[in-house]
Amino acid sequence: MSPVESFDYSSVQSRPKRKLDDYAPNFDADDEGAETSDLVSVRMRRDEPNAVHQSSDLNGTVLEAIASEALTRISRPGLQFFIRMMPEGNTMVIQANSSDTVKSIHERIQAMTGIPLIEQRLIYRGKQLQWEQSLAECSIENDAGLQLVGRMRSTGHPQAWQVIDDMVSVIFRLCKGERIHQPVKVIKSRMSEFFSMTPKDENESSIGHIQIFMSSSAPAALVMLYISPLEGNKDVADNAIRHFLNSSKISLPKNLHSQCAPIVLEFCKLLRKFTPEDTLYLACRSTLGSLLENFGGSLLEKIGILRGLKYGDEIKGLNVIRDIFPFVRELAGRISRDLVSSMEMVLSVGPLVSDVRDFTAFLHPLRKAILGQVGFTVPISMPLPKRAFSDSLHGDEMECLHGIFLDLLVKMDKCLGRVEERLIAKANGEGEINYSGWSQYLTILRELYATSKIFQDAEVQFWKVLRRRKSPLCALILRYARRNDDNRWLLEHKDVTNFESRRYLVMMMFPDVKEDYEELHEMLIDRSHLLAESFEYIARAEPEALRGGLFMEFKNEEATGPGVLREWFFLVCQALFNPQNALFVACPNDCRRFYPNPASKVDPMHLQYFSFSGRVIALALMHRVQVGVVFDRVFYLQLAGKCISLEDIQDADPSLYNSCKQILAMDAEFIDSDGLGLTFVREVEELGSRKIVELCPGGKNMVVNSRNREEYVNLLIRHRFVTSISEQMTYFAHGFSDILSNTRLHKLFFQSLELEDLDRMLFGSERPICVEDWKAHTEYNGFKENDPQILWFWKIVGGMSPDQKKVLLFFWTSVKHLPVEGFRGCVSRLTPPWLSCKNVFASSHKNMWAAALVPGEI
Repeated sequence: MSPVESFDYSSVQSRPKRKLDDYAPNFDADDEGAETSDLVSVRMRRDEPNAVHQSSDLNGTVLEAIASEALTRISRPGLQFFIRMMPEGNTMVIQANSSDTVKSIHERIQAMTGIPLIEQRLIYRGKQLQWEQSLAECSIENDAGLQLVGRMRSTGHPQAWQVIDDMVSVIFRLCKGERIHQPVKVIKSRMSEFFSMTPKDENESSIGHIQIFMSSSAPAALVMLYISPLEGNKDVADNAIRHFLNSSKISLPKNLHSQCAPIVLEFCKLLRKFTPEDTLYLACRSTLGSLLENFGGSLLEKIGILRGLKYGDEIKGLNVIRDIFPFVRELAGRISRDLVSSMEMVLSVGPLVSDVRDFTAFLHPLRKAILGQVGFTVPISMPLPKRAFSDSLHGDEMECLHGIFLDLLVKMDKCLGRVEERLIAKANGEGEINYSGWSQYLTILRELYATSKIFQDAEVQFWKVLRRRKSPLCALILRYARRNDDNRWLLEHKDVTNFESRRYLVMMMFPDVKEDYEELHEMLIDRSHLLAESFEYIARAEPEALRGGLFMEFKNEEATGPGVLREWFFLVCQALFNPQNALFVACPNDCRRFYPNPASKVDPMHLQYFSFSGRVIALALMHRVQVGVVFDRVFYLQLAGKCISLEDIQDADPSLYNSCKQILAMDAEFIDSDGLGLTFVREVEELGSRKIVELCPGGKNMVVNSRNREEYVNLLIRHRFVTSISEQMTYFAHGFSDILSNTRLHKLFFQSLELEDLDRMLFGSERPICVEDWKAHTEYNGFKENDPQILWFWKIVGGMSPDQKKVLLFFWTSVKHLPVEGFRGCVSRLTPPWLSCKNVFASSHKNMWAAALVPGEI
């Protein structure tokens, strides 16, 4: 007895059957329609309630392979042989080439009979034919007779089969030229009925139901209708296929969307073969790309399983990768062509958003699948050695992907060069830049970066290009980078960006500040209780309430608006970082710089205030307010999750820094003689008393010598600037992350900036105030620029000392330090409030006003 059970095919024969040949239009061999001759060789089935059906398309290329063979068979000699289905089935006539594999014959039998490949056995001269053999190797002769042993499985969805068979029957009647009343309505109603009866849970029942659409050859039938030369058929098929794409998303729950991917893939493959530039093909490709984008690698696994591949096998996903790779190659070609166009034509739209989106969607899971299966150590050296290439299941795809990377990198290098030329032209006054063709450059670069990680030296090549094109890259970031984009690849490589582009990227980690006053977090603060009341408003609030923005008002004062909010930020930060409050310590050599105070626990509320401080600093950055304080390097490095070295503590504790340098530089013989009398301990002052703390277990008994002095210095620094303030750092970081759109990104925020960048964002510009810049960004509230009062005012300001100008700036704008871009970076335009009273600058008061402008009196 054969291990594969034979099936009673006579019962299947007794039911009425229709072949697609019966409904297909007649094509001569020379006609254009002859290309579809094998699309119509698939057997139609109309099922009874307990009929047996299931066709599992193993590699998803059966119909495509049949159509391809039909085109080539005309011009090449081949074999004709007969296959008799056992025990009492009909005999099929098969035409093939002697070089065809046995597997390809099995696939054609599946397409014609619906018998799954895994259930088929071909017997010739008493021996079972093996899949990998060619017909020549099996000694198949012309007019030979083979025997087929196999079985068909039963289905639990007879009604679904009936509905789809009815739909396919209508389709082929249309292909034959029959007139059907409202064919679009009929086909769409059958399709909607099919989706309505689909089980809504993701289980074997729902998967089996959806597979019926593929097993019934409905995609091939619809595509055949679409390319039919008969009038009206194309529009009917177009409506029907688009209805499937929409209904699969609307009628099915989200958890079942991915189950439709093999069907969409089949539409794409067939349409690409016949209408590669057609809008319907593009719609199907975009739908498949969206599915890949949403479900990623899990979708590839599902497609593989649905095609009969066992997850975990050596050939896992092989056919899936080869199915998807043509889309990547096709889209890469379109993008490459459009990049050239964007360089050469000013009005070019450049690479299309849809093409780049689909390219990304197909490329991401494809990279993941290749990396998971090639069996090579990444990065892969190219070109592949001949032996490795022959051993690899994906050698062709890797070679092609590497070629795509190189081609697009060269094109992007030239495109960035073109951007740089336009920036220089603009700087020379040759007009504005208005090139929409540049909009997809950043997304393409991101995909090239991800792909570069696969190949040896490719990442080096990629960053070499971007470092050379730093200026145009930064311009593209400022113009086209968006909040919802994945910008991590840029944030992690600061050497290819400048301050402005880095600040732009990290600021997108904060939510947008809302302008609707009804959605702002309102605060009414008493100046005499500034810190305590501010703490209640900020520390006690839900993070979501603070992310929208703030509305600030001081008690018993009428002033409101951005100026009042800026003043509040400045005053609160000055109070929080005041050393007298014991929360932060100022650096001895730079009183602007602070780090957490290890002795802050003198205040039982100190940790809550560190969380409050983190929120305030984050809110100040979000509102682009300069607060006049900056962080020391040890503070910044810990927020960024980085280690602290001896050189990093130079500003925070010059005395400790010098002592450690001396210990490391001392003569080894003197150190080993215990001349310093040091052990692995540290003396600390806590709540007014001093105690000894071991730097490591048993530190009291470990003498510092020439062999362990580096370890001693490192442990000393770690305890002084990490261990002793770890709680304070944790609470500050937590408060800061409360304001970010994604609370897990607080380390990335600081990692993406240089310390000098953070200084400029918190402290502002240290350049002298430029009166001309001030004048250029001032509104006069009813006055004109050449009014006498205005001329007098600017003459007086121009004669002030730098300190007097800062006092006036704070009085006018509530900030003592301008943004790094000067007055242009102020949140609102500057309107001198006193100019509304015209008698202020009357000539009789001019000298009195000038005399009043002295430090401390404004």
